Formats: sequence, C-alpha cells, structure tokens
Amino acid sequence: MTTVTTEADEARTPVRAPAPALAARRRRAAAVLARLPGTVAVWLFTGFCLFAFAYLLISSLKSSRDVLEHPWSLPTALHFENWSTAWNDGGFGPAFANSALLVATASAVTVIVAGPAAYVLGRRPGRVSNGLSLYFVLGLGIPVQVMVLPLYALMNRLGLIDSLFGLFVLYVVTSLPFTVFLLTSFFASLPAELEEAAALDGVSAAMTFWRIMLPLARGGLATATLLNAMAIWNETLLALMFIQTNDKFTLPLALLNYFQQQQFTGADFGALFAGVSISILPMIGLYAWLGSRLTEGLTMGAGK
Repeated sequence: MTTVTTEADEARTPVRAPAPALAARRRRAAAVLARLPGTVAVWLFTGFCLFAFAYLLISSLKSSRDVLEHPWSLPTALHFENWSTAWNDGGFGPAFANSALLVATASAVTVIVAGPAAYVLGRRPGRVSNGLSLYFVLGLGIPVQVMVLPLYALMNRLGLIDSLFGLFVLYVVTSLPFTVFLLTSFFASLPAELEEAAALDGVSAAMTFWRIMLPLARGGLATATLLNAMAIWNETLLALMFIQTNDKFTLPLALLNYFQQQQFTGADFGALFAGVSISILPMIGLYAWLGSRLTEGLTMGAGK
C-alpha cells in the first residue's frame, strides 16, 4: 500500500537544523550571555559619565543659591556670567593659554624626538636595541612622585624653577618612555621590503625614514600625539611643584587656586563649575574629533 504525503503533512513536519548549525547558534548564545554582565557594566558607567557631564554643564549656568538649594533641577535663569567670572577673576584665561602652549609644543617635540629612536629600536633588533628598549620600558614603571625631588634639585641648578620652558622640558622628558614604547611597535610592523627597495634605489637610511617609513606610521604618530596632549593638559603634580607665579599657572593649577580663593571669599559654585567646564571641554572636544583615530591606532599597535 502506497502512502501519499500531502503538503499539509509536510508543513506539520518539524524541520530540524543540522547539528553544526545548531551548535554554532548555541555557542553564539552562550557568548552573548557571557558578555552580558560586562556590557551592562559598560553602559551603566557610560550613563553615569554622561549624567555627570550634563550635571556639570547645567550647574555652570546656575547661581550659587540654585546649586545649593535645587541641585537636581534645571536652572531658573541662565547665568552665562559664571563663565566670564571664572575666565577673568579666576585666572582661567592666562592659564588656558599656558596649557595650550605647553600641550602644542611638548606633545609635538616628544613625538619628533621619539620617532627616530623608535624607528631604530623597531627596525634594528639586536642586543643594544633590546637593551635600550628595556631601558625605556623601565622608565614607564618609575612613578613621577619618586622623581620629583631629584628633578627639583636639577632644575634648580639649571635655573628653570617657575619657568614654562622648564615645565616644557619636564613634560618632554617624562613623556618620552611611553612614546618610544608605543611607536616602536608601529615601526616594527612595517614591511622590510620597502627598506630593501629604497636601498636598491640608492636612498640613504635617513631619507628612507623621513620619506617612506614616517608617513606610513602616521597612525601611530597621531595616536602618540593625542595621548601625550591629553596627559599634559591634565597634568597637575609637576606643575604644582615647579610653577610658583600665578601668571604661569596651567589650568589645573588655576582651578586649585580658584577653589582655595573661594574658601576665604565665599564659594561661587556656579563660577567654580564653569571653571571645571573650561578645563575639561577642550579635551572632550579633541577626543570627539580624533577618538576614532585613537582607537584604531591603539588597536593597530596592540595587534603588532
């Protein structure tokens, strides 16, 4: 007797996925569940940071009374004069110019000095280069607090205390170990065939570096410049130890000085929040502009 299978029977028959596909789906589901706590934690932290940033900007437009009596409400009136008060009375104007000058010069000079050193260490492996690489790595492990007293004695002998040029020299010196360590991996990853072809064409080693290798490592150079700029902009300890005159203050020192002034003259919380906003907004804008390049550069360096 012949059994006739109708279309309705075929529709009621469950279609089973192949075993490999089912196992792959289960692995993906397990991976998603494993990443779920970390994902939730990251989004919670991101939400907290966004809330803190919004609270900071809103409070900078409030009066001191509104900040104290209604800390979680929107401002009843926009007090833009808080920003001008912080800029003029708090000394944030000159401090902003000093910080911008130090960031622009120190980060650029650090990369210019570290670039050739990183190229030699990354492209010429050997006992000497390995030893020098280890020397720079050891420099990363020395806390700045340990070096403050020896640096102060040295800078005092050189007459560079309370000098923006002296602070510039300190920023370049303390930033070199990290910058050389970061750029070495980028130069080591470049193909050796380019150097060989340049040598066959009669190009010197110096011109090979400047005309061929350096443009290819521009991602690493941009990453190093951006990281150094952010670190120098927020640096406080060295500036606090080596700068003594108000007109040479950087932004972190101006913020500390303004906070100390308000302890005696009466706290103007709106202007204080405006001063904090002046200190952090440039770096947030810089990261928003070049953040993707920074992430790509760090990923490239880690993978190589």
